[in-house]
Amino acid sequence: MNAPVSNSIAAMIPELTEWRRDLHRHPELGYDVPRTARIVAERLRGFGFDDVIEGVGGTGVVGLLHGGSGPAAGPEKRVLFRADMDALPIHEATGAAHASGVAGRMHACGHDGHTTMLLGAARHLAETRAFDGTLVFCFQPAEEGEAGAQAMIDDGMLARFPVKGAYAVHNWPGMPVGAFGVVRGPAMAATGKFLVTVEGVGGHAAFPHMARDPVVASAAIVSAAQTIVSRVVDPLDPAVVSITSIHGGDAFNVIPDKVEMKCNYRCFSDAVGETIETEFRRICADTAAAFGVRVRVDAGFGKPYPPTVNHPAETETALDAMRAVAGVHNVRDDLKPVMGAEDFAFVLRQVPGAYVFVGNGDSAMLHNPKYDFSDAALPYGVAYWVELARRVLPA
Repeated sequence: MNAPVSNSIAAMIPELTEWRRDLHRHPELGYDVPRTARIVAERLRGFGFDDVIEGVGGTGVVGLLHGGSGPAAGPEKRVLFRADMDALPIHEATGAAHASGVAGRMHACGHDGHTTMLLGAARHLAETRAFDGTLVFCFQPAEEGEAGAQAMIDDGMLARFPVKGAYAVHNWPGMPVGAFGVVRGPAMAATGKFLVTVEGVGGHAAFPHMARDPVVASAAIVSAAQTIVSRVVDPLDPAVVSITSIHGGDAFNVIPDKVEMKCNYRCFSDAVGETIETEFRRICADTAAAFGVRVRVDAGFGKPYPPTVNHPAETETALDAMRAVAGVHNVRDDLKPVMGAEDFAFVLRQVPGAYVFVGNGDSAMLHNPKYDFSDAALPYGVAYWVELARRVLPA
């Protein structure tokens, strides 16, 4: 059975549900989240936050909330709580009454729920202020591949508001509602991507000897790329290299001049990522030479995400808060690392912290057109944030 949440948080459930479903109906992408950011800023001001700063890293929002004894004198009494705001370019297929009202966009990763849970905690903590120090609430745009966390850091968020720790929550389908979990150490993978352009000499399909076929060369690159993980990376180091898109030519009887491919890789260390990139570039260059074509590898499509690594002490603090909310039997501290990537990794490279999971029940998987955040999970997320505040900044 799920542990009950406090009456004060349970009383918020109807309003939390309304907030979440409103955000779900109005998904926004990347850094272009003006409505979501405006709602967040207006709510924080309405809750009585001590300061609200908009436009951080483009469209991020930072809210400062001081505890009962006033503002923190230094970073040892300041902690950052983060939620992401952006949606995904996916056509929703849930059929829900609160489904996306914008064609081709939906909250398929639950960021509507993450924002709502942190807003709920912001309201509760603003009413009670039962902590000593300053909480820095970070509402971040562009988590989905555009490194919004790094943009907020580059815009001075951590320099202006240095903190002793940072925490984030993500929902997890398949984990029961009311349950929590965490991965010790490396939790989410690093990821990078390449655009590969193979240029040959086009021609008539009937006269291949008069062409230099980029399709055949591309096929050889695809096959050889699979040996990076199987024959170059240490078998004990998890890694994935995937060619996710290939396009070249339009006719049955024409050898094209050019083929474009997209490649995505995942791993859990900088060293393995460097090995993958070096080997992939070598394969492309040597294969092109063997087939008499030209190749260009462009890695400039979005900032590569580093691995998300949880810090030991902060992980234990998060576990204590989760157990206090859900009970020992509803908290797992042995989850396995996930090959998905997360840009909270940029924050955890600057500040110790923990990235944890809250159960979303029996829902479709993340990034699926039929996914929806479970409103039943909202009060548990709020309760976790409130309990965590009490533990990281004890009054």
